Parts: sequence; C-alpha cells; structure tokens
Amino acid sequence: MNRAASPESSRRAANGSDAQPLRGEAPISPGRRVWLRFRRNRLGYWSLIVFVAAFVISLAGPLWSNDKPLVVRYQGHFYFPLVKTYAETTFGGDFPTPADYLDPFVRDRFSAPGNFAIYPPNHYYYDTLNYFSKGSNPAPPSRENWLGTDDRGRDVFARLLYGFRVSVLFALVLTAIGTVLGVVAGAVQGYFGGRIDITGQRLIEIWSALPELYLLIIFASIFEPSLILLIILLSLFGWIGLSDYVRAEFLRNRTQDYVRAARAMGLSNWQIIWRHVLPNSLTPVITFLPFRMSGAILALTSLDFLGLGVPSPTPSLGELLAQGKANLDAWWISLSTFGVLVATLLLLTFMGDALRNALDTRIADAVKAGGGQ
Repeated sequence: MNRAASPESSRRAANGSDAQPLRGEAPISPGRRVWLRFRRNRLGYWSLIVFVAAFVISLAGPLWSNDKPLVVRYQGHFYFPLVKTYAETTFGGDFPTPADYLDPFVRDRFSAPGNFAIYPPNHYYYDTLNYFSKGSNPAPPSRENWLGTDDRGRDVFARLLYGFRVSVLFALVLTAIGTVLGVVAGAVQGYFGGRIDITGQRLIEIWSALPELYLLIIFASIFEPSLILLIILLSLFGWIGLSDYVRAEFLRNRTQDYVRAARAMGLSNWQIIWRHVLPNSLTPVITFLPFRMSGAILALTSLDFLGLGVPSPTPSLGELLAQGKANLDAWWISLSTFGVLVATLLLLTFMGDALRNALDTRIADAVKAGGGQ
C-alpha cells in the first residue's frame, strides 16, 4: 500500500520540477523555472560552482602567489608591500632600489626579534625569476616551486594561476563584445527582413570569407601584440555565427500575434524589438555563452602557442604549452598546463550542456510527463 505524500514533499516536488505551484503560493517565474532545471543537472551546477570559485581565486592571485609579503612589521612599523613600493633602504639595505623580498639579506632582517613578514603561500609572482634556485632551469617540482619552473626560472604555478585569470577575462570580454554585435546584426536582419536582410547576408558572406589568421599575422607584424589588439581583431569575426541564430529567431518571432498586437498599439519598431521580440529570442544567445567562452580561451591559447598572442612576460597558457613542446624532458610544464586547460574547457562544456537542457522546453515537457525523472 502506497503512502500518501505529505504536504511538505508535495511542495518540494512542485518547487523542484515544472509542476504547477500549490494553491496559495506565488507562481514560479520563467527565469526561476530555468534555474531550477539547471540545478537539477548536478554536473553542470557543480561545474558552475567550481569554475566561479577558481575564477574568484585567480582574481585574488596576489594573495596566493606573490613575491611580496602581505604584511611586514619592521622596527615597530607596519608596511604593506602589496599596495606600496618600498626601497631596500627602508629595511636596512644599501640601495634605494625597490626591495627584493626574496633576497636572503632582506629575509634575515625580517627574522630579527620584533620583526616579521607574512608571505603568500606561494612566494613567486608570474614574472619573478628564481635567482636562488639550486638547480638549472627548467627545474622540477619542489617545496619551493610547487609545479617547478620554466626555462627562464619563473614559477609554473604562478604563471598558471595568472594565466587562467587572463584567459577567462579575455574570454569574458570577447564573448560580451561578440554577443552584442551578433545580437544587433541578427536582430536588424531578422526583424526588418526584405532588402535589409538580403544585403546584410551578402555583406556577412563577404566578411566571413576574409582569412582571419592571415589578418592576425599581418597586424601582429605591424603592431605590437597586446590583449587589446587581439580583442579588436577577434571581435571583428566572432559575432558572425551568433548573428545567424538570432536572425532565425527574429524571423520566426516577428510574425507572432503579440508582435502584431504591439504594432496595433502604436509601439515603434525598436520598442517592439527591445520589449517583446528580443526577450523571446535570447535562448540561443544564452545557450552558446559557455561554448563561446571556451572558443575564446582556445583561440587565445592557440595564438600564444604560435607566438601571435600576448607579449612576454604576460602569463599565458599557450606560451607554457610552447615551452613544454620546446622542453620535452620538463614534463611538469606540459602536464600541468594541459590539465588546467582541459579542466577549464570541460567545466565550460558541462555548464553549456546543462544550460541548453534547462532552456529546452521539449526536455522540460518530457521530464514533467515522466513524473520528474
């Protein structure tokens, strides 16, 4: 004999699925319904948590990996090297140059009675050279360098930490710009149609036929490579694929009854696009965001690997892969960089799959018909 479901279990089932809300409860908004479906996908949900946590940790990179102490107490005074540069003479040195906090002389000054220095867990910045290494570079992992050093004596862990931050920030900016351009181009073509649509399609076909890699090589030989230059060049082509999906959604939604009703009420075309058609056409835009980010990270890594990316000493995953290729015996460089890159792309892929399933109403209807299984 089956037990009757308790009110609490019924309420929990209603909140966790696409079932109708209980009597007396407020209806679930479409956005919250999508979020609940996304949370049911444990792999995608935990991938989001892990990715956000890793990105937040990388943003606070100077607190975890830096060649400067967090706090210094010297002769009764407190110093904060992270926010201010101090000369070596401040700590009893002979030179007015910025203090090298990894110098054994400076460390001995901090170890005197009444003095102390609190260092980050990893004592190296992404461009810090380990002048006091006992072996030749690249050096294998050790207590001093957790993931070893590269061929220039720089700490691999520090370069991975800051390289991950640079890659994600680059991907966020490139994705945001490409999304805005793609939505605008697709919305104009799909909503107005006719000659505007045909002309736009022909121009996009011509523009997409330009050799993107050759243009990158040409501009890299003319201008000094930088993140801003890469963002500008990649943004010129990154919006084309998304505009096709937005155009198709606008072509479908512009014939709906709510658009005709908005026109009958006297709303302008831009008001109809912004208030009515665009919110109902964002499904492909939101779904492709994680995949566009993974594509941007791969693009930056590939360009850095080929020597067309960011200039040295900017931390880069692609530059570390190139070092691993040039130093096959230094397995720790290739292995750690490959692990970070694969883990990042897998997290974004799992998030994209979960987001796509959460926005797919056909999957939601199938789950609802199957009793939430």
